[in-house]
Amino acid sequence: MMDINNGINAGAGGRKNQNFRLEPSQVLVLGFIVLIILGAFLLSLPYAAADGGGTNFLDALFTATSAVCVTGLIVVDTGTYWSVFGKVIIMLLIQIGGLGFMTFATMIFIILGRRISLRERLVIQQQQNRLNLQGVVRLTKYIIIGTLLVEGIGAVLLSIRFVPQFGPAKGLAYGIFHSVSAFCNAGFDLIGGYRSLTSYVDDYLVNGIIITLLIIGGLGFSVIAEMMRNKKPRRYSLHTKLVLMLTVILLGLGTVLTLVLEYSNPATLGPLSYGEKFMASLFHSATPRTAGFNTLPTNELTNATRFLNIILMFIGGSSGSTAGGVKTTTAGILIFTVVSVVKGREDTEVFERRISKEQVYRALAIVVISLLIVAAVVAVLTITEDAEFMDVLFEAFSAFGTVGLSMGITPALTPVGKAIIIATMYAGRLGPLTVALALARRQTKNKARMRYPKEKILVG
Repeated sequence: MMDINNGINAGAGGRKNQNFRLEPSQVLVLGFIVLIILGAFLLSLPYAAADGGGTNFLDALFTATSAVCVTGLIVVDTGTYWSVFGKVIIMLLIQIGGLGFMTFATMIFIILGRRISLRERLVIQQQQNRLNLQGVVRLTKYIIIGTLLVEGIGAVLLSIRFVPQFGPAKGLAYGIFHSVSAFCNAGFDLIGGYRSLTSYVDDYLVNGIIITLLIIGGLGFSVIAEMMRNKKPRRYSLHTKLVLMLTVILLGLGTVLTLVLEYSNPATLGPLSYGEKFMASLFHSATPRTAGFNTLPTNELTNATRFLNIILMFIGGSSGSTAGGVKTTTAGILIFTVVSVVKGREDTEVFERRISKEQVYRALAIVVISLLIVAAVVAVLTITEDAEFMDVLFEAFSAFGTVGLSMGITPALTPVGKAIIIATMYAGRLGPLTVALALARRQTKNKARMRYPKEKILVG
């Protein structure tokens, strides 16, 4: 009898534990929350601030959220407000947030010789936004090694400029911080005075390195791994081909439009030479997707350029990368769907391949839900904040796209405004991915359900 009762209790306990077991997507959501709260606690400590006076928890929470969500929006100047301890914490939060906390957990497990369980592999798969489970641990190893290598090279090259300017120790530290911030598409800088990289607008070395790091970080780890494996572009997967094509188009189109729109603006490109104009235009085509650095004063840009930046910020980088936004592939699927409809084709076709309707619906849902979130944020901020509508609109898209570009209104936000932007940055970092995963599960569960009769309605 005792054995039976024990068996029943064990079974009941097993069912209870199973009921409380978190889904992989829930692990990601809660993991980021825990990381943000821990970062906020550390940043609120007295020795995290340069003056030793401590930081109120809301500002610490804002900074920690911005760092973990690799956004770059700041309520206090990173270069002058925080101590060395605070800057190190911010850099670590950027690194963990950019690559994902499961990547770091996997690294620790590998060092300790611990086996990665199936459940942990599922969480890693969802964090990397992969379609299958095969090879996720191997890819994670490549991510860790590749990240350290790329960031190390970037740090050394940036130090060539920073060491003569700031001295050996500080120059090397600046090189490391900005390399990590650029590769993770975070946009935090240590220059001070809320200037970002405007003092390096004519520096080809700094611009070239930062742009390269932004692009590599924004391509996505699976794309980079495939490019390393396959030397022939024609053998790339459809995902990689689409990412590379859209990245080139967005960079090229953004560069040309920025150059045209700002060419004669005396506050931006006007005083620069022809080569510097092109370099600054390229920089401001790459950074809205979703880096947050700027070499031109953002508040001096024309309204047309700001609107262009809003579009680029909303699209963002590629799936499985350090960048935010709705992702290039999401936008690409919808664009090619429109092209297919115009051509009278039933299916969405890209590079002689057919995209499933489930993926088209998912992409449409992600874009619509994202626009609704941004619209709600803008509506509330226009009530709580004393700022121009264009500035509020720009700030909302920057927060949701985890970009970090600002019209300068972030430090003056009300407590309610700060809380809203915090929630927006978090939603922008995890929202589209979580929505995509939830929709994928629902579509799988609902496939066996009955189908209602079809009827047409008028559209357009």
